[in-house]
Amino acid sequence: MDIFVARQPIFDRRRNVVAYELLFRSGMQNAFGQHDPNKASIQMMDTTLLGFGLDGLVGAKQAYFNASRDVIVNEHWAVLPPGRSVIEILESIVPDAEVAAACAGIKKAGYRLALDDFVFKPEYELLLPLVDVVKVDFLATKGDTRADLARRFAARGITMLAEKVETYEEFQAGLEAGYELFQGYFFCRPEMFKGKDIPAAKTSLLRLMQEINRPELDFDQVEQLIKSDVTLSVRLLRFLRSAGFGWRHEVETIEQALRVLGERSVRKWASLVLLTLIGEDKPPELVVTTLVRAQLCEQLGTEASLPERQADLFLVGLLSTLDAMLDRPMEEVLQQVAVSPAVREALLQGDNLLGDTLQLAISYDRGDWHRVATLAPRIAYPEPSIPLAYRHAVEWVTGINPLG
Repeated sequence: MDIFVARQPIFDRRRNVVAYELLFRSGMQNAFGQHDPNKASIQMMDTTLLGFGLDGLVGAKQAYFNASRDVIVNEHWAVLPPGRSVIEILESIVPDAEVAAACAGIKKAGYRLALDDFVFKPEYELLLPLVDVVKVDFLATKGDTRADLARRFAARGITMLAEKVETYEEFQAGLEAGYELFQGYFFCRPEMFKGKDIPAAKTSLLRLMQEINRPELDFDQVEQLIKSDVTLSVRLLRFLRSAGFGWRHEVETIEQALRVLGERSVRKWASLVLLTLIGEDKPPELVVTTLVRAQLCEQLGTEASLPERQADLFLVGLLSTLDAMLDRPMEEVLQQVAVSPAVREALLQGDNLLGDTLQLAISYDRGDWHRVATLAPRIAYPEPSIPLAYRHAVEWVTGINPLG
């Protein structure tokens, strides 16, 4: 399914882009249309994070997200990265005590708040102490009122943003009135992006894959993500009992399995299952080939040049076919899965020892003996020993029965 998003840059007084507002779109028509604002807000966040990836849309700059009352009150905003996200309170939201309390929670969690299409009303006094940015609609607000608002709220430490600026004269008026940020057709119309969606069932798997690849593993979070998917829970427990893990304990709960296994085994164990579930609609041999590659990378590297990098070696092999699994370019996929710079470099450029190990595993599997002879010395692995390592990798994958 095609997915769409528009982004509109936000400029400072020198016309440098400092942020982007991300806008919901349901098709190539560059307009909001007739949509439920609440559903649009939620879909916008999902499309941004799991469809395009935030870095792919805004780079290192801040992102502004429109938020409905439901998104604010029910904490749907919590999926967004704090420090990089500005939550825009839509002008249709009534600023009552419940909304104010929710906004206080947003601020405490490290996000910034903006009031969208602002027109002053007394009830906004509940929110103004929490707000970082006030966006004033220059089409709806005229003359001295623009300057009055800037003087009034800039004195309270609020950044004033002039939106819907359509002419040079309006830009100059904003500068003279003391506005710090600007947005509108005078600078740039919203830019459309089109991409391919990842099926909903796979987005939850990517969330778990991202979680298990964080530098510090949060066992409680991993447990909750596994428990939220019955299929995933069953497959994980079934995998754990398979011969390839050498497990000797009776497993009754996900929590028990996670605590006893320990961090490294949990990462590897979950990665295996996630790969098989993500690749269920692909040829079975793609999953088997990937697992053999991952295990072979681990053996080649740990027995030669990278004895302390078992987890990274396995992960590089495991992720090396994720573009084929998801039918998306590798660079896009890696925006949704947190990996170390070394793993990312190995997958995209291959210019490090991890990349050399991966290419050696791929070359041996494909029977490219000339390339094998070139790569084996680069990772200090004896070429005559590779067939045995490959056989052990195949036996390991057969033992865990990934497709059973």
